[in-house]
Amino acid sequence: MATFRELHHGSAPLLLPNAWDVGSALAFAAAGYPAVGTTSFGVAASAGQPDGGGSSKAATAALVAQLCRLPVHVTADIEDGYSDDAGEVADFVAKLAALGMAGVNLEDSADGHLVDPDIAAAKIAAIKRLSPGVFINARVDNFWFAEQATVDAVLLRARTYADAGADGIFVPGLTDPEHIRSITAGIELPVNVLAHPSLTVAELGMLGVRRVSSGSLPYRAAVDAAVDAVNALRDGREVPAATPYWEMQSRLVEFNRGNGG
Repeated sequence: MATFRELHHGSAPLLLPNAWDVGSALAFAAAGYPAVGTTSFGVAASAGQPDGGGSSKAATAALVAQLCRLPVHVTADIEDGYSDDAGEVADFVAKLAALGMAGVNLEDSADGHLVDPDIAAAKIAAIKRLSPGVFINARVDNFWFAEQATVDAVLLRARTYADAGADGIFVPGLTDPEHIRSITAGIELPVNVLAHPSLTVAELGMLGVRRVSSGSLPYRAAVDAAVDAVNALRDGREVPAATPYWEMQSRLVEFNRGNGG
């Protein structure tokens, strides 16, 4: 199997599904995806918490500990590292890396606003010192929060993070083809964007993108599908097709058997 790093340099962008629990990760693995990420929104929402503010820390750590037993690469969305202290962030990542985690997403924002890029760069450098093999996907949130939302501002931050040791650059909210082309051309590291209905994965690849994340889309779509299934029962409509109970059950039985359960 290709390494997680190698998956960012294939003939097509790495399409990364983001799971919110073991069941969703098992389904993505069964569908043949070689790597699975977590989604801070999905993890937090599943626990009844809003995204951000560190609400997903404990649940994400617990989920990663489970997912690292799957035969896929696992990368974790750890928000801003859940701390302003670079050493604490590095220690947290090192504990997950010891379980077999391949990578992390690290945001350069807090409370919906950009932070000083030197703060994010210090966290990246600290992680690299303790866990040099972890793929750090440094998230640049200019477009996501519409602050300093220009190509030049994104490139300035991205280069700061590259110098600190980042392995990839994640620019959520980036949807304009010309902006995408300029940013991928201006950074030597693999660029990651969120999936968007206006551009296919193949089209993003032609613009230089090397990784496309589903983000919280699967979680939100699953919630909508759940409501629609019950509405179909209520309204007398045809019930949507679903993976059989016994197939999902067998995945979970196999997963627990492999873990000594």
